[in-house]
Amino acid sequence: MAETPLIPRVRLGTQGLEVSKLGFGCMGLTGAYNSPLGDDAGIAVIAHAFRRGVTFFDTSDVYGPHTNETLLGKIGELKKLVEEGKVKYIGLSEASPDTIRRAHAVHPITAVQMEWSLWARDIEPEIVPLCRELGIGIVPYSPIARGFFGGRGVTEQVSAESNLKGHPRFSAENLEKNKILYLKMEELAKKHQCSPAQLALAWVLHQGDDVVPIPGTTKIRNLDSNIDSVKVKLIEDELKEISDQIREEDVAGGRQYTSFAHTTWNYADTPKK
Repeated sequence: MAETPLIPRVRLGTQGLEVSKLGFGCMGLTGAYNSPLGDDAGIAVIAHAFRRGVTFFDTSDVYGPHTNETLLGKIGELKKLVEEGKVKYIGLSEASPDTIRRAHAVHPITAVQMEWSLWARDIEPEIVPLCRELGIGIVPYSPIARGFFGGRGVTEQVSAESNLKGHPRFSAENLEKNKILYLKMEELAKKHQCSPAQLALAWVLHQGDDVVPIPGTTKIRNLDSNIDSVKVKLIEDELKEISDQIREEDVAGGRQYTSFAHTTWNYADTPKK
């Protein structure tokens, strides 16, 4: 999913731009809108952008595909930026175990961002142990299951403008089946005197001190509710009860949008240099 573009800010009294506010999208170097550049030409463009002060380079395994990441990796700039003090930490997102190991061997990875919630637990057998072996923090995104355990699609309608309309687990047929899980969570939440969303988030928080979930919201009341989830204390037996009641294998539909399923960590080995 594309990030919001960074808009350069003009400094009053100068003709230049504050380059630190401007990133560089690398997709076009490997043939998105034109013929791909050769390696030397592509590297020259990237190096020039870096010399001009650009330190944010956007790449992905779907650009090319794969050739864009390979091109950017040949200049080794991430490690250089850390050594120069321009970047403090390096993190990865939806990276495969092989990619995590190889990246960590070049420079220590601080955090790996992955989807992790009660209904998205595929990282537990391999990714979580690997991160702990290497001392890498885990940053779960969508810890409330894309709002499902907050009632989205159950107690409140999914907005017509929401891209969740295209998510497999929110399709009409699958959502009807998944509502059973929400009702189970609702009962569990009553037991713990909190909301289903708070219990879902508390479950993620209790997975370890190295776990820092990043729930998102556009509403202040939800933000306050999410923050208050840290007050929900769960013992081991309670965590097991929740895990046993809300099982990933009972969820209808894939965890990722169909068009992006091939880019998840299961299929996202970064090509070797």
